[in-house]
Amino acid sequence: MSASSHAILAQGLQKRYGEKHALDGFDLAVPQGTVYGLLGPNGAGKTTAVRILATLVRLDGGRAEVAGYDVTRDPRKVRRRIGFTGQFTAVDEILTGRQNLRMFGRLFHLSPARAAARADELLERFDLTEAADKGTKEYSGGMRRRLDLAASMILAPSVLFLDEPTTGLDPRGRNEVWTAVRSLVAGGTTVLLTTQYLDEADQLAERVAVIDHGNVIADDTPAALKRRIGGDQLEVVLDEAVDLPVAVQAVAKVAAGEPEVDEESRRVTAAVDQRVSALTDVARTLQDEGIGVEDIGLRRPTLDEVFLRLTGHRAEASAVGDQEHTEVSA
Repeated sequence: MSASSHAILAQGLQKRYGEKHALDGFDLAVPQGTVYGLLGPNGAGKTTAVRILATLVRLDGGRAEVAGYDVTRDPRKVRRRIGFTGQFTAVDEILTGRQNLRMFGRLFHLSPARAAARADELLERFDLTEAADKGTKEYSGGMRRRLDLAASMILAPSVLFLDEPTTGLDPRGRNEVWTAVRSLVAGGTTVLLTTQYLDEADQLAERVAVIDHGNVIADDTPAALKRRIGGDQLEVVLDEAVDLPVAVQAVAKVAAGEPEVDEESRRVTAAVDQRVSALTDVARTLQDEGIGVEDIGLRRPTLDEVFLRLTGHRAEASAVGDQEHTEVSA
């Protein structure tokens, strides 16, 4: 792969903590000007990978380039071209939004005048102008996250690392962050997004890599990733378990695979290719047979189903705890 066409390029990354392998042959290629999702359960190696790429952790093997520079040989050049937003907001609650951004500007060695001007630009860009002179302790979770994103953009980095940016936010806060991220990418920024939320990757990422036990085990578009584990699912819940055989037969006629039956919940589930026609045909058949239906509908695979199918365990399962290690490279 050509490094010139990729904002991030990692090949065979290795990272060990004692006998534990946080990364074990990790590969990644992120095209410029895109959002690339890094999806995986807690402890899979997502945070370790991001910290290596952001020059915060030394790698034990392999190589990586960010914004055209080697993270080991040229860490300072990498740092000048990246922004980083961690899992927890870094804003000072004593200060206002404007004061926070001016402070970060000065920490990045901008002149007082330039720091003030850049703060005003970012407040407008992230739709925080009206709240600029309020203390950040009065901000909602989504507003704090947007301010955190604004702080990471002080030097207009070409690459932005977002590590679990919406953890703990309510739906409104998540949507606010998603809008801000889309705006950044429209302006030419490349974003590497780590997340446990499939819907977040689906909303933002053009491509997703699934990581487990320090290795990328799947790399595709969100839509293709869903199809890989069965695509759309037709689900029927009956009033009476005695009617399950008829429902299974009806679902099997439109299914792309063998229907799954849960007798306890009176549920029949199967992957389908033709979404609407499959739903219509099954509903009509059950109605014609006089079978009572408690619920019927189409749904896409859940995050747990993706992880369960691809990794063999559920999303909340934890492997190597890669969030505590903060070794900084020189």
